Amino acid sequence: MTAIFFSDEKITVVFVLGGPGAGKGTQCANPVQDYNFTHLCAGDLLRSEQERPDSDRIVPTKITAQLLVNEITNTVKDMEDGEGRFVIDGCPRAMDQVQLFEETICKSKFVLFFDCPEEEMRRRLLHRGKTSGRADDNLESIGKRFKVFVEQSMPVIDYYEERDRVVRVLANKSPEEVYKETRDKLVARMDKTY
Repeated sequence: MTAIFFSDEKITVVFVLGGPGAGKGTQCANPVQDYNFTHLCAGDLLRSEQERPDSDRIVPTKITAQLLVNEITNTVKDMEDGEGRFVIDGCPRAMDQVQLFEETICKSKFVLFFDCPEEEMRRRLLHRGKTSGRADDNLESIGKRFKVFVEQSMPVIDYYEERDRVVRVLANKSPEEVYKETRDKLVARMDKTY
C-alpha cells in the first residue's frame, strides 16, 4: 500500500483508544446504534487471525492494517454511496500503526480516548475475567498490558493531542454516564469535522 486507500471524504474513521478495561468495547456499541457507525475491533480481528492454523502468533502491523482494510472494504461495498463511518477500537496501538494507517489507508477524523485510572481498569478486567474466558484477564497479564499501553499507546494519544485530534472522556464512571459525556463530545466534534 503506497497511496491512500480510502478517501476521508467518503470514509469517516474515529479511532477509539484507552487502556485495557477502560470500556472501549462497551462504549463503541453506542455510536453504532445512535450514529450509524460500524464498530471494528482490532483486538478481535487479531485474535481471529491468530487462531487460523497457518497464522503466526505475532501479527505484524501490515497484516493488522490489511485486516482493517478488508473489513472497511467489505462494509462499504454494500453501501449505495460507497460511504461509511467506522469506530476502530484498539488501533493504532503504536506509532508505526499511526504512520501506516494515516499515510496509506485513511486519515482519521480524531481519537476518542477513554481515560480511566489503572486501579479501575484492573478492577474491571478482573471482574470480566470471571466470565470472559479470555486468557489475558488475570493479574500477571493485566500488569503487562498496562505497561505496554503506557509505553506504546500513550505516545499515540500524545501525537494526536498535539494536533488537536483527541476527544478525551473520563471513563471511571458508570457506562451510562461515560456515554452521556461521549455523546456530547462526539456530537460537538462531529459538527466541527463534517
